[in-house]
Amino acid sequence: MAGHNAGDPATPDIGRARQFLARQSAWRPLEAVPWLAAFAAIPLFGDSLFVGTQVVVLILFALSLDVILGYAGILTLGHAAFFGIGAYTAGGLVVHARWLEPVSGLLAAGLCAALAGAVAGYILLRYQGLPLLMLTLAVGVMLGETANALEKFTGGFDGMSGISVSPLLGRFANDMHGRNFYIYALTVLGAIFLVCRRVIHSPFGLSLRGVRENPARMPAIGCDILSRRVAIYTLSAFIAGLAGALFAQSNEFITIHVFSFLRSGTVLIVLVLGGTGRLYGAFLGGALYYLLEHKLAKISPEFWELGVGLTLLGVVYFGGNGLLGIGDSLVRRVWRRP
Repeated sequence: MAGHNAGDPATPDIGRARQFLARQSAWRPLEAVPWLAAFAAIPLFGDSLFVGTQVVVLILFALSLDVILGYAGILTLGHAAFFGIGAYTAGGLVVHARWLEPVSGLLAAGLCAALAGAVAGYILLRYQGLPLLMLTLAVGVMLGETANALEKFTGGFDGMSGISVSPLLGRFANDMHGRNFYIYALTVLGAIFLVCRRVIHSPFGLSLRGVRENPARMPAIGCDILSRRVAIYTLSAFIAGLAGALFAQSNEFITIHVFSFLRSGTVLIVLVLGGTGRLYGAFLGGALYYLLEHKLAKISPEFWELGVGLTLLGVVYFGGNGLLGIGDSLVRRVWRRP
């Protein structure tokens, strides 16, 4: 196949596209801040890193939703379905198959969730808007009821206990302070973040934004919308499955609530707080949600959700796209000042 020659009018366009992708994918100094904060937590909160692990799990789960909501415009109310599949796969391997190695169990959970995501995506993503919302919600509810019915495997409403994995790399056990599992979860988050960053700054990622912004025009330039939506939905399900597996391995106990609508709603709140379509919105939203939950629950164990709701209203009112949107607005105002 002949390549583009110097006189080909398409050559400058390809060059500009490559330059645009290079600028978009370039690392910026501020991106180091959340990672430095995450590693600084190890010496600062060494005695209570179990909570830190749960924050990392929530961030990873929110990241899985952001790649489909923020970049492909796929809104779902049942994303906890893949979180739950990952959790029960990892738990079932330990409890029923006595497969105690944590990393391989983690990958197996992610792959099972990815397979479910591919099948569900191929069926559900032919719909959009309200029908898609209701279908994803129905899938989550049905999986929760299925888990409750399969009591011999899942433990039913009482849950599955005894999910105690072997030490990481044969040396690092899940200690009482949670330090080893925090580093384990943070490593998984870092690896997945790099994958997501590479995907969204690729030509495939640009096509996803085109699908989100103008799905009617994309087929005219040869873009198969369904295949792209299914592909990113599968990746999202894989990441959500990893989050569920980390949740099961770190807590050593899970219930059918891993499939609940509350969990799907919580991860949506996290993204709204942090900002969608930015990747780092998951970091800000996850940390803020846990901070609000723990601080407000100490003040009022019964009504702490009121405080979360008021915070959510304030963020939506003052910033169109979460905390990152508020930050962008402030920077623009300062920059425009004489």
